[in-house]
Amino acid sequence: MTDEIKLPVQIIEIEPDFIGQRIDNFLLARLKGVPKSVIYRVLRKGEVRVNKKRIKPEYKLQHSDVVRIPPLTVAAAGEPISVKLSMVKNLEQHILFEDNDLIVLNKPSGMAVHGGSGLQFGVIEALRALRPLAKHLELVHRLDRDTSGCLMIAKKRSVLTHLHEQLRNKTVEKKYWALVAGDWDNKVRKVTEPLKKNTLQSGERVVRVDEAEGKPSETRFRILQRYQQGTLVEAFPVTGRTHQIRVHTACKGHAIACDDKYGDNTFTAQMQQIGLNRLFLHAKTLSFMHPNTETTMRIEAPLDPVLEQALAKLTRK
Repeated sequence: MTDEIKLPVQIIEIEPDFIGQRIDNFLLARLKGVPKSVIYRVLRKGEVRVNKKRIKPEYKLQHSDVVRIPPLTVAAAGEPISVKLSMVKNLEQHILFEDNDLIVLNKPSGMAVHGGSGLQFGVIEALRALRPLAKHLELVHRLDRDTSGCLMIAKKRSVLTHLHEQLRNKTVEKKYWALVAGDWDNKVRKVTEPLKKNTLQSGERVVRVDEAEGKPSETRFRILQRYQQGTLVEAFPVTGRTHQIRVHTACKGHAIACDDKYGDNTFTAQMQQIGLNRLFLHAKTLSFMHPNTETTMRIEAPLDPVLEQALAKLTRK
């Protein structure tokens, strides 16, 4: 049976960083380990008070609001993440940019962005262990576990909100490098097949092209280098659907090397023979406006040695 901890009543005065945040989202972020259903139940019953009054889940926090959170039972946290673990310690070397507002990380392939589904920790938990004084570290966006490259983490809620707005307005530009099977057709500059996410009984997420029910999706492509064994392309996802680049390349007959979900087994076997043991999808560059300095940032993540060595073994056309 899981150990549980009883949390006492909490009285919190809202800091400027949280002005405008919905109370339900504030509680979900603050009360890690408390089930979502419990948070919504105490809100519905009026047990959470703001300035001694009942509020609805959509209430937006104001400056100097005083929030009362009732006593709650929460699952005890596991062992704290040790900053001595090599996977955690090595993340420090993967930081491409850091200031008081945000971190841009060159995420290693094989590391999930957050814990869960049997994983003790992911990037965000590891960074919180490495930066204990940064109280509000949050992922700005996500990358698949097997994809490497540029990943943004906000250090303040105001920065998170600003960057989310840029993502919504499509002013953040993310460009990926992918090694794909076959000879990419020069005429295919844009793929717009609609995508639908399905969750299998096992909990695994699989995305399919679905003309009837799929969400509008767009990826733009540019050829970087042709090889006898495949093509290195740059992919610019205009929309941000789950597994978008992987499905858009596969549906055109050019699956990404070593993609265990949408891949081409023959091409993957060929790439494994030259030592490629991971998905060849890398978030190479990230361009955005810095939320505080308002300067345009362009950050580039170098390819890891496994990808570099694989390219070096291919024959250029």
